[in-house]
Amino acid sequence: MLKTAAGKDERKGMDILRDSVGDFGAYKRRLSVGTEVQPGGGVHFRVWAPRCQNVQVQINSRGRGIDQPRSMEAEESGFFSLFVKEAGAGDLYWLLLNNDEKRYPDPASRFQPEGPHGPSQVVDPVGFQWTDAAWPGVKLAGQVIYEFHLGTLTGEGTWAAAERELAELKEAGITLLEVMPVAEFPGKFNWGYDGVDLYAPAHVYGQPDEMRRFVNRAHALGMGVILDVVYNHIGPDGNYLKQFAEEYFTAEHTTDWGEALNFYARGCEPVRDFFIQNAGYWIDEFHLDGLRLDATQNIYDESDDHVIAALARQAREKAGRRSIVIVAENEPQEAKLVRPASQGGYGLDGVWNDDFHHSAVVALRGRNEAYYSDYLGRAEELLSATKNGYLYQGQWSQWQGKRRGTPCRDVPPWAFITFLENHDQVSNSLTGERMHELTGGGRYRAMTALLLLGPGTPMLFHGQEFGATTPYLFFADHHAELAPLVHKGRKEFLSQFPSIATKESQAIIDDPAKPQTFERCRLDLTERKTNEPIYRLHKDLLRLRREEPTLKPQDERWYDGAILNERAFLLRYFGATEREDRMLIVNLGPDFHYCPLAEPLLAPPEGTRWTIRWSSENVRYGGLGTPELVMHEDWKLLGESSLWLAPEVRS
Repeated sequence: MLKTAAGKDERKGMDILRDSVGDFGAYKRRLSVGTEVQPGGGVHFRVWAPRCQNVQVQINSRGRGIDQPRSMEAEESGFFSLFVKEAGAGDLYWLLLNNDEKRYPDPASRFQPEGPHGPSQVVDPVGFQWTDAAWPGVKLAGQVIYEFHLGTLTGEGTWAAAERELAELKEAGITLLEVMPVAEFPGKFNWGYDGVDLYAPAHVYGQPDEMRRFVNRAHALGMGVILDVVYNHIGPDGNYLKQFAEEYFTAEHTTDWGEALNFYARGCEPVRDFFIQNAGYWIDEFHLDGLRLDATQNIYDESDDHVIAALARQAREKAGRRSIVIVAENEPQEAKLVRPASQGGYGLDGVWNDDFHHSAVVALRGRNEAYYSDYLGRAEELLSATKNGYLYQGQWSQWQGKRRGTPCRDVPPWAFITFLENHDQVSNSLTGERMHELTGGGRYRAMTALLLLGPGTPMLFHGQEFGATTPYLFFADHHAELAPLVHKGRKEFLSQFPSIATKESQAIIDDPAKPQTFERCRLDLTERKTNEPIYRLHKDLLRLRREEPTLKPQDERWYDGAILNERAFLLRYFGATEREDRMLIVNLGPDFHYCPLAEPLLAPPEGTRWTIRWSSENVRYGGLGTPELVMHEDWKLLGESSLWLAPEVRS
């Protein structure tokens, strides 16, 4: 049962809400709120507005003009509904509250063709002709994730343009696309985390059916698509939820981005359903293969049935026989997110591993300011992150001044999403430069091998695979009053880094609202050719990951590792037979001789010697060449390099 101050009356309201989904009198509904075209024609409108005495719908029907406002019928628990026989798909409409002339978009609008301040549009999701009936869905184990921002992936910044890049991404080795948030936002460009109409794909990217075509085409190529969704706050501009119900928000908690959403206090039940159904909506009406949940630490819920667990169940229910993937960002590193309900968990599939990223960045750059100060980037950290997932599993964090993380030794390695770049981390810098520009080429190639040949689920950020030189900055096209505040807030946030807190650094932080800030972030896809060595590096590593049997995830841990010195370590993967073993050696430091050889994982299978199958110093990747591996009294390991070794019968 929900722990709320509302008691039995609130429980009764939730039962009414849930019973409405499906058969609603004479009407069929997929969702409890919003507008839905009926099988026999006409449109059924429904909205939750408990603070209103009356609600009206005003329709702008193509070919008929603008109707006079029509009053909706009041239901129990603050709902209003109306069936309009002559309405249909494509019609625009507004909602009017309490006989006021001010018009509002529908909180559950499926499309806002003129942006969040304009009218909503009736959308019929069943009109799209899907061809993916045989698509089985995806499971997390074995995936290679590609996070991208739709507006900057291509010059056009549309679903149609992104669809044209799918074949190239497939050929590169990507298997699972992670689209940054696309919910409707104000202005012409936005990161996506200021969404205000959570059911409406942003109009600047194209029509809803163009999003469906993108997913349909990805499935035809054998790739899955998951969507980044924001259930921890609503954007500051174009958010009209409070005009319908103050209960959407709670003062019990705060977030860094806006008011906290109400998932367990008085009046929460319709709010919970609004978000739970949203999770299922994307899976059902867009055939998505899962979700990425943003900043789950700011989804506050003290209910017995946490809303995260509830929305994950809803998403899987809507997927039917298809398998889907649900992953989360979770700064406190709570392993319960990926544990099954039978073990008190939320039943998600994966979590982002910030610890791996932070340690890797310190190893690559040699600097550990701000939240990187909890890391040294040494071999033991990187090996531990590879073997154990989170580095902080309850130890003291000096940066946060408290204990961080929870034990996760029972969590399979592929449940941890590992990365060297993502949208947050690239932009949390002075100039938004990519990691390959901030470190030496040899170290970067060696670390890329660890990322793509490690047992975690690797994620690339768009353009990373070909060494993009375009920056990735924070951008948001807010109105004239809000934009300076956002720019100021960005400067304050980046001031946690002492090197960026200086007067000189603060002066050059890009204004998020300027169009040129956004335009500079668009990828230059011709760099696939001009930066061919680094593109080849990623493609070869992903091919190796795909073709090597020992790299396929298994039910039990099938690998081990050892530290060779402060900057070097190895991972050994165990095959079905000893001669199918493989070994990855990573040396992020200078050349060194390893002697004595008192590490059993170095020993080749009996009757064999280790031979190089792949080297990060291959000249095709811009390396300096790889000498023959000498393994007699000692091992000489080439500096800032990585090797993939296989046993070979001694001659």
